[in-house]
Amino acid sequence: MPEVKAQARIRPLDELDIGGIVKIDERITGIYRPDVWERRVGYYLRRDPDASQVAEVEGRVVGFLLGDLRTGEFGIEEPSGWIERFGIDPDFRGRDLGKHMFEAICAHFRTQGATTVRTLVDRRDPAIAGFLKALGFNPSVLEALEMRLPTGS
Repeated sequence: MPEVKAQARIRPLDELDIGGIVKIDERITGIYRPDVWERRVGYYLRRDPDASQVAEVEGRVVGFLLGDLRTGEFGIEEPSGWIERFGIDPDFRGRDLGKHMFEAICAHFRTQGATTVRTLVDRRDPAIAGFLKALGFNPSVLEALEMRLPTGS
């Protein structure tokens, strides 16, 4: 891990962060997907720009957490914070950046009247599930369901 001399700065996402997010995603997945991230970042900036956060070290985006506040999702009328995507540059993991971004997004959600934060996790990814559990997430009464659509006409 590279030595970090400067403190991480946690701040709201802006559209200039897309390039940094693309680099983090490519380091994690091995796939270069600028179009995907341009759409996702644009979506969150339009919905709730202060809900999504980035971690920056010496002017470089090294982590991101995308979320928004929703009311009426799945019949739940009270406002809820939702977290969709997050990532930390592998060279900067283990420094509590995810925890600090999560604390910042929760503070925003509270100011907007939310008392709950929700997300979905792929059970086949124990690292992500473990990270979310360490943040305090627990199983929900909501259950994710899916159905494959038949192919063809």
